[in-house]
Amino acid sequence: MTRRVLIAGNWKMNLLRAEGEALAAELAKKFAANGVADMLVCPPATLIAPVAAVLAGSAVSVGGQDCHMKQSGAHTGDVAAAMIRDLGGSYVIVGHSERRADHGESDATVKAKAEAALAAGLAPIVCVGETEAERDAGKAEAVVEAQIRCSLPDGASETGIVIAYEPVWAIGTGRTPTIDDIAAMHAHMRKVAASMLGGADALRLLYGGSVKPGNAVEILGLADVDGALVGGASLKAEDFLAIAAAAG
Repeated sequence: MTRRVLIAGNWKMNLLRAEGEALAAELAKKFAANGVADMLVCPPATLIAPVAAVLAGSAVSVGGQDCHMKQSGAHTGDVAAAMIRDLGGSYVIVGHSERRADHGESDATVKAKAEAALAAGLAPIVCVGETEAERDAGKAEAVVEAQIRCSLPDGASETGIVIAYEPVWAIGTGRTPTIDDIAAMHAHMRKVAASMLGGADALRLLYGGSVKPGNAVEILGLADVDGALVGGASLKAEDFLAIAAAAG
């Protein structure tokens, strides 16, 4: 089955309004709708509205970097999935390793956030990935499988969610697993997801972890890699557009 590639940019805690608007404007101008790839940017919550305004009518979508598991309430500093949707968002990242590590998010928390995203009309991008110690111990596939089984939302469909594999030790380090390692992990992920969803031929699996123009063609050429979750390189329009172009 042919799956449309998704090139998603996670801006993390970077850029002020003028910078974000300028980057969004350049992407909107240079990324054209095509039959191969979709482009998504996930700016900080403070920039979702202005970036969405810049991207309105373009081929580039907007998403959030996190959402709360509740629809509303006394949760100071948090953002509800419906709020992201209200600003023009269509996706939200949940369970990124930086959230799991910095905020102690468990698989159960990630699952609840993914369910909240679906309820609000957002497609959750559920992040999974092993640490260097877990890979060295030969536990990478077991760790990722457990995260998938415990983090995917109830009621999910293969077209309603996205799973992103980001080996923790490769995020922002310039290091990447071997192509064979990525291929093996993504094949395993699709098998696990299929057992939960009743099929995963249409499920998009993204690779993240030091994706850049120099390695994008090889990574995106793998059968079970359906896009990329890009960190640092998504902050430079030239690099991000080159990664999208690598999708074919």
